[in-house]
Amino acid sequence: MSVAKTLTVVAVAAAFSAGMYLGASQDVPVNITASSGGASYGGGFKKDAEPVKIAGKSAVIERSTAGQTHVINPGDLIMDAVKLANPGDTIQVMPGSYHETVYIDKDDIRLVGVIKEGKRATLDGQGKLNDAVLYSGNNIVVENLLITKYKGNAIMGQAGNNFEIRNNIIIDTGVYGIFPQLGKNGIVSHNVISGIEDAAIYVGMSDNIQVSHNEVFDSVAGIEIENSRHAIVENNYVHNNTGGILAFITPGLPIKTTFDVIIRNNFVVNNNHVNFGAPGSMVAGIPSGVGVLIMAADEVIVEGNIITGNKTAGIIITDHHSAPNATIDPESDPSPDRVMILDNLMDNNGYDAHDMVKAYMLTQFKQGNPDIVRIGESKDSCIINRHRYVTVGIDHWAQCDFTNTHSVVTYILDEPVAPRVISPQERGEVAYLGICTGCHTYTGRMIGPPMQTIQAMYMNRPQDLADWIAKPTKIRPDYPEMPPQNYLDKETRLAVANYILGLKK
Repeated sequence: MSVAKTLTVVAVAAAFSAGMYLGASQDVPVNITASSGGASYGGGFKKDAEPVKIAGKSAVIERSTAGQTHVINPGDLIMDAVKLANPGDTIQVMPGSYHETVYIDKDDIRLVGVIKEGKRATLDGQGKLNDAVLYSGNNIVVENLLITKYKGNAIMGQAGNNFEIRNNIIIDTGVYGIFPQLGKNGIVSHNVISGIEDAAIYVGMSDNIQVSHNEVFDSVAGIEIENSRHAIVENNYVHNNTGGILAFITPGLPIKTTFDVIIRNNFVVNNNHVNFGAPGSMVAGIPSGVGVLIMAADEVIVEGNIITGNKTAGIIITDHHSAPNATIDPESDPSPDRVMILDNLMDNNGYDAHDMVKAYMLTQFKQGNPDIVRIGESKDSCIINRHRYVTVGIDHWAQCDFTNTHSVVTYILDEPVAPRVISPQERGEVAYLGICTGCHTYTGRMIGPPMQTIQAMYMNRPQDLADWIAKPTKIRPDYPEMPPQNYLDKETRLAVANYILGLKK
């Protein structure tokens, strides 16, 4: 049979199926589930093991006595104050421009920009520097800064616990805006972030996270929860990104799961920006026009959001096998199981869907502009009030036995977790997990090449790799230039080089 005839048969079958559906659905009473009543989701976190906070408390340890305050004025170096600071100290940065990378490797430091008559302390990388603020200490606060024109990251956490990143304005800082990696118990709130080529807010391999009251726009991904657990994303304004809010598993990372993520009460609007991510990277595969994307993540709840104007779909749920640019990790479950969709206001989504979605709808004999699309495997998922949405691939989903998440206020812990203490034997592993895995997986392509490729290049030459880490040069035209990691001491660079070369998976 010719291609033209095949398409004609598919089109006729689709029209016939749609006609049967519409005819059968007339005059049938609709069962409406009220979200204000009924059972509430209990959460996936074991509250008896680590008590959860009441709303409004801090993620960092409350100081019993205030330390010294270091005041930085234009012309001074912020790093000079960091070197002098002791745990418990505050570094106040006065309004003006500062051109440097700030690396905080001490505990209990607060880096605070002072705002006077609307003018902020501005970290300006001038398109030359790679990172603005890096921290590996515990109990860190970074707030009130304006950060712009860096090539790598605005604020990156490297395995620090108990952190708060708040009230910052971040514009055009390269790969990531705010990027806590391998941390536990952290808050990212009241930040405005735009112009990021990967994710404006990217939570990687972390636990007990609150991302709230942020505005993210003009980026490839708005907010990502990646290989992380017990996270709440709420009350954010996410607009004009390629993809709005993402919960997913990146294959090939040491932590293999994402679960217990609540996405609620966000404005997810008009996320139709052209994708300008690094070619071949995970986010480069996101089709323009996706409001919420769930890939391989489990126990994700989507509730109370306003999801409108996203041209491909309001919500896409997919497995690794169906996702562009995703490799397969045999140790990661590739399917998004126990996805729960509660009441959301969804309108004007899917009006110009990606060809992949259009083709899938044809195979499912579906018509209309899709609000919710499920592609690939997904088990034990549920939805309430499904009649409100145009859906594809979820006809078999059950009715949820709860209607809201009111009983889960936050996953921030009642007592901050113990500071991460790194022994000399762990130095290479922690540096790898907290820094390298932000851009590299073991087998697949992320921002940088796979670690297997690096192992082949530097086999039995750890010192050469350590030297390259300190001062990298661009080798591959199809990958972005790696930022120098020369803020790490020689011992740490050699330790991480040895760890990389000894990796098995």
